[in-house]
Amino acid sequence: MNIQGSTDVRFLNDNQNTGFTAFQIYYSTYRVSRLTYHLESHPKDYSSQIGLWKLLGKRKRLLTYLSGKNTGLYLKVLMKLGIRGLKGR
Repeated sequence: MNIQGSTDVRFLNDNQNTGFTAFQIYYSTYRVSRLTYHLESHPKDYSSQIGLWKLLGKRKRLLTYLSGKNTGLYLKVLMKLGIRGLKGR
C-alpha cells in the first residue's frame, strides 16, 4: 500500500509532523478504511470490530478538538477526506 506515502505529502503540504492533528485524523481515516475492508470479508471478526469502534471514537475526539481550535483547517480536512462533520458543528 504505497498509496499512503503519496497521499500524505499531497494532503499535508510537506508537513511530516506526525503529532499534527490533521495528520492523525488522516491516518486514522486510512486505518478505518483498511479495517472496514477487512471486516467485509471477515464479518465475524469481533476483535477487529471493537478495534474499529475505538478508532472511530479517537477520530471523533480529534475532529472535535480540531473544530474548536482551527475551524478552517477542520473544514479543509473534511473536504479532503470526504468524511461527515460532527453533529451540531
